[in-house]
Amino acid sequence: MANHSILLVEDNPDDEALTLRAFRKNNVTSEVVVVRDGAEALDYLFGTGAYANREATILPQVIILDLRLPKIDGLEVLRRIRATAQTKLLPVVILTSSNEERDRLESYGLGANSYVRKPVDFAALIDAVRQLGLYWLLLNERPPLGRKY
Repeated sequence: MANHSILLVEDNPDDEALTLRAFRKNNVTSEVVVVRDGAEALDYLFGTGAYANREATILPQVIILDLRLPKIDGLEVLRRIRATAQTKLLPVVILTSSNEERDRLESYGLGANSYVRKPVDFAALIDAVRQLGLYWLLLNERPPLGRKY
């Protein structure tokens, strides 16, 4: 599962550590870029703010996005990703503890590619991350990005 980067948008240090550990345990060798709030995620994706020197045309293979984030929540991050030609087709997986029907509906309505509830059990989290990695990094063929559609 190499040669693809993952953008992990997660504000909870414990969930971040568990997710990164699950990636390692499942031999996901992709670079994982971690940002801790919605504003930082948007800066990373669009090459602004602290990431102004980053080449914004190089996009992650997949974004793993929490919904409950400081500064800008995950739904607004998703809304802005889908509103921009460069990023509107980028795969976004919602990985959240929320089991609220309205969160699932709004996530899919805004163009989320998948909605995964964070398992409470570490073994279940490892399995969920393994499946996410297999699908989004190996099986899924993403559309060509940066084109006008």
